[in-house]
Amino acid sequence: SFGCQGKCKEYVVEDGELSTVCYRPEGLDQLLQQTKFTRRELQILYRGFKNECPSGVVDEETFKLIYSQFFPQGDSSTYAHFLFEAFDTHKNGMVSFEDFVTGLSIILRGSVTEKLNWAFNLYDLNKDGFITKEEMTDIMSSIYDMMGTCTYPCMQNDAPKEHVDNFFQKMDKNKDGVVTIEEFLESCQKDENIMQSMHLFDNVI
Repeated sequence: SFGCQGKCKEYVVEDGELSTVCYRPEGLDQLLQQTKFTRRELQILYRGFKNECPSGVVDEETFKLIYSQFFPQGDSSTYAHFLFEAFDTHKNGMVSFEDFVTGLSIILRGSVTEKLNWAFNLYDLNKDGFITKEEMTDIMSSIYDMMGTCTYPCMQNDAPKEHVDNFFQKMDKNKDGVVTIEEFLESCQKDENIMQSMHLFDNVI
């Protein structure tokens, strides 16, 4: 993890103020190779991460608390749970800065295929390599809950189910009741409507 070592401090000037960004050079260099962020961006992200999470890792409750501040109009706890599990790549109940910034790099700077792979992993709640209708319905419902009535004043209760039925009709090519990564990638990349629907998630990650 990124620890604070006196000899590794780098001083930067922002708005006339001298401030310290602290990191382990070997950790930063590794993340420069693994992500699509610049050295400066990684330093800024790290400082923000450490401000919110002084211990250097986030547990699920802290993650939910941070997320709820961004979506006060709805209940973001279920979606934050799903998102936390997608970021928690080591499955240890903690998201480190490395976990966070690696996922963020894919979401913000990844290719279409990389983003879709990440989204597939998010929807595949039990991580068995398939997305079921139930899993996608759970995700959609959590998003609608989070966005709240302020965003969707006329939303019907069955809107998430209709959204999922529409997805599955297009994605489940062999009609076996599950969507594989191959079906997911092919459907999303070939169908402009699905790609536009995917932009719903740009605002909630």
